[in-house]
Amino acid sequence: MCAAGEGIASVFSNRTSRKSASRAQTARGAMADGEGYRHPTEVQMSQLVLPCHTNQRGELSVGQLLKWIDTTACLSAERHAGCPCVTASMDDIYFEHTISVGQVVNIKAKVNRAFNSSMEVGIQVASEDLCSEKQWTVCKALATFVAHRELSKVKLKQITPRTEEEKMEHSVAAERRRMRLLYADTIKDLLANCAIQDVPPSALPGSDLESRDCSCMVPAEKTRVESVELVLPPHANHQGNTFGGQIMAWMENVATIAASRLCRAHPTLKAIEMFHFRGPSQVGDRLVLKAIVNNAFKHSMEVGVCVEAYRQEAETHRRHINSAFMTFVVLDADDQPRTLPWIQPQPGDGERRYREASARKKIRLDRKYIVSCKQAEMPLSVPWDPSNQVYLSYNNVSSLKMLVAKDNWALSSEVNQVRLYTLEEDKFLSFHMEMSVHVDTTQAFLLLSDLLRRPEWDKHYRSVELVLQVDEDDAIYHVISPVLSGDTKPQDFVILASRRKPCDNRDPYVIAMRSVTLPTHPETPAYRRGETICSGFCFWREGDQLTKVSYYNQATPGFLNYVTTNVAGLSSEFYTTFKACEQFLLDNRSDLAPSLQTL
Repeated sequence: MCAAGEGIASVFSNRTSRKSASRAQTARGAMADGEGYRHPTEVQMSQLVLPCHTNQRGELSVGQLLKWIDTTACLSAERHAGCPCVTASMDDIYFEHTISVGQVVNIKAKVNRAFNSSMEVGIQVASEDLCSEKQWTVCKALATFVAHRELSKVKLKQITPRTEEEKMEHSVAAERRRMRLLYADTIKDLLANCAIQDVPPSALPGSDLESRDCSCMVPAEKTRVESVELVLPPHANHQGNTFGGQIMAWMENVATIAASRLCRAHPTLKAIEMFHFRGPSQVGDRLVLKAIVNNAFKHSMEVGVCVEAYRQEAETHRRHINSAFMTFVVLDADDQPRTLPWIQPQPGDGERRYREASARKKIRLDRKYIVSCKQAEMPLSVPWDPSNQVYLSYNNVSSLKMLVAKDNWALSSEVNQVRLYTLEEDKFLSFHMEMSVHVDTTQAFLLLSDLLRRPEWDKHYRSVELVLQVDEDDAIYHVISPVLSGDTKPQDFVILASRRKPCDNRDPYVIAMRSVTLPTHPETPAYRRGETICSGFCFWREGDQLTKVSYYNQATPGFLNYVTTNVAGLSSEFYTTFKACEQFLLDNRSDLAPSLQTL
């Protein structure tokens, strides 16, 4: 994606006043609702960091921070549910900044979206220095809470997003929920497909290995920690269930001890991988916490923590509460990470944990890059491989949903009930076209999901080849387009198409598309490689046999001139193509391909 340039500014200058008026009207509406609008579920907590909250370095203990995060998020969830809630899971947390004694921790939590009995709570943590008035972002977190009532089944009321940010979070929450539900199977599959060395590869060349003493290995068993905690009333909520934040704090404690036994120093926790609470624990339970260093890399180590619960000492069966993987570093006087010693895994399970830790590191880096990157910072084409496919699919759908949720779309033209909207944001130009079609929504979704049929109505798709059917919802296609005016070669694209059915009746059906890079389909002299960062369809059910169809696209450099020509009214190809799409849907509304009927 590149800057639209001065030409685009002149093309759209006649709509500047309309956009300004729209923003002014929105601002007046916000003022009418009351200055300083707050989400009805928002909860804020501010805590002064005292010496009793800190570790040996005078910094806020991450375990204490996790307790405060969990408490704030739980209060937000219960404010929405109107009944007790328990922590079900916590997504990845990356800690960007440490907090010193005397500083203030500001935690803000609100419910992004409610499902049947569960809800996603978004949490923001910042630190504040009262003397200098400086503030820092510490971390962001996403937690899932489940509402519980003793005598009746919970059916949560829906969240109604008002601001653009709330609409985006609400829309993407459904895709994040899908990732969580698939998480265990996804990790299992990715670990099975990752080729990882069985033992420290001391025979391999490389700067990492040359700077580490392979003759000095620490046996993993020396880092093993086991601790027992008795759940007392102060550790539990009003229903007697142990606070999730308290369990996380105990887990962080034993993980820190295990990490310290490897490095013989005071480690710093940098990340916690997504984990789920498998079951509750109550006052009177004994919690057994076990930790061990699974693998040590050059500058970081992974510690695995397992929590089991039992009620009476005579019990032989223990309940598995949860497991987590925490990443630690050791910082020197200049806050730079120190080189860590090798870990020597025990045969059997130790070697398995060693291999899996290496695989998880790769997965974690892929996920952090793909999922946490801002859309504007993503390269147009990203490499495709089995270890990042689920996160590319997530980002593909989420990017389109965030584009759809934008507030400042401006109506550019309307011809025969086909509406063309544009969105100008800094360096980006996007457009979307919209129409209502007398076709069942599911049929329209299935027909346009099959990119192999797109050449039947879209002349910009000369031919389409299915390269890889990833799963029932994701596929990669190689598309060849005809020569555009001013070009000497036809274009080709390698496109990931991801489709999603609605999470509830307020969600649209979605088909999202973005470019990926495949080693089997490199650029060739015969074609000019085209790219798309975000495009696709959304389908809303407007009635029986009536569907609102919208197509969205962010203009990439090779497509920009073509877009501005159409938006300025100098060409009608967009309109002609969209009407051809309508006719295709009408002609085939009762004639779905057999392969699609089963999807």
